[in-house]
Amino acid sequence: MKKKTVLIFVALALVLAACGIKAASTPSAEPYLPGVGGGAAPGYENGSMPTQASASNSDSSKGPGEVSASAAALQAQMIIMNADLTIVVPDPQAKVEAISQMSYNLGGRVISMNMYQTSTQSGQTVPAGTISIRVPADKLENALSQIKVDAVEVNNETRSGQDVTAEYVDLQSQLTNLEMAEADLQAIMDEAKNNPNSTTTSKTQDVLDVYNQIISVRGQIESIKGQMQYYEQASAYSLINVTLVAEETIQPIEIGGWKPEGVARDAIQSLIKFWQGFVNFLINFFLLVLPILITIFGPIALVIWGIVALVKRQKRKKAQAGK
Repeated sequence: MKKKTVLIFVALALVLAACGIKAASTPSAEPYLPGVGGGAAPGYENGSMPTQASASNSDSSKGPGEVSASAAALQAQMIIMNADLTIVVPDPQAKVEAISQMSYNLGGRVISMNMYQTSTQSGQTVPAGTISIRVPADKLENALSQIKVDAVEVNNETRSGQDVTAEYVDLQSQLTNLEMAEADLQAIMDEAKNNPNSTTTSKTQDVLDVYNQIISVRGQIESIKGQMQYYEQASAYSLINVTLVAEETIQPIEIGGWKPEGVARDAIQSLIKFWQGFVNFLINFFLLVLPILITIFGPIALVIWGIVALVKRQKRKKAQAGK
């Protein structure tokens, strides 16, 4: 009996070693996403994962590589989308607060926020800041559009995407194997506890050996579950990093109180104001002043024209009668 137990124990150790090597090759992930609410990734709303279960049952006769490829084909894509922006705004403090409120309105969260002071080339102290938020992946475009509203300039905008579907499916396979190994080790430990042919010393040693293996397996299970949870949350919520720069930092250099760029800008603004005033004058003249003048002076002009015409007619008659 003890020989049989040892053989089973060795077989399970080999399985666990293979799983451990596989887990070590999987990139480590954040164990926790601050500020991100609960909720599964798209396709996992009910908390179950029927795709992997059906793939495992139907492909039990295939090799590990074939099973993973088949499951990956059935698994809905999990893509982590992130964005980084650097924008110039008149008031960084107010913009940070607006972005924070916007993230909550869209169902996301603020991950981090930092406000600090910086200096311009002229030595003026101005505020600046950074903020990182997470918003639902399907609202990423909406969030970026709102962030760029009222921005004086967008200095930089970068978007990145990472497809983690294959990694997620691989973690599912490892999790299934480890859970099966845990169940087998638990059965072995129960058998070692109840073995009447073992002495107290050997029974205790067997139980401790199996118990240590169970602890190791459970640690790997929790690690894989953490990585899977990270992929689910990271694909469901996109990360946006925003750097806010004060408008004063991009103002032209002032030399001796003279700023050519400022003079040119003022001249253009004055010209535009002149055109606006001139067009407004023409509109008011033709649509308001001219109709008023016609209304007031039109009848008077007609009377004067009639009198002049009558006088000319009488003069012509007198001239004809004198002949």
